[in-house]
Amino acid sequence: QVHLVESGGGLVQAGDSLRLSCAASGRTYAAVPMGWFRQAPGKEREFVAAISWNGDSTIYADSVKGRVTISRERGKNTVYLRMNSLKPEDTATYYCAGRGPQYVSESRDREEYDYWGQGTQVTVSS
Repeated sequence: QVHLVESGGGLVQAGDSLRLSCAASGRTYAAVPMGWFRQAPGKEREFVAAISWNGDSTIYADSVKGRVTISRERGKNTVYLRMNSLKPEDTATYYCAGRGPQYVSESRDREEYDYWGQGTQVTVSS
């Protein structure tokens, strides 16, 4: 069993920055592709960013491209999401997710992730 724990959320003002962290524990024998998703009240969980198993490839949602950077510690299942120029519409619960060890590539599809964290709340005031 793999457990993912997010941290770093909080209440910020529009234009501020935040860095979210996600650490894996449990049966994490190999580095796996990981991603960040978010869910606002009354909306579906949506893709934010993802990174390949070795960190060489990243993908972003159009809504955050240019403002957000995903990174990871090489060889570890620890990922970060740096968010700049935050907007009120970024307000959501942010979830970290991991794919199975048989995969090397990142994905935008939440159905392709096997492990999920409990989420960390990000609230951006205007």
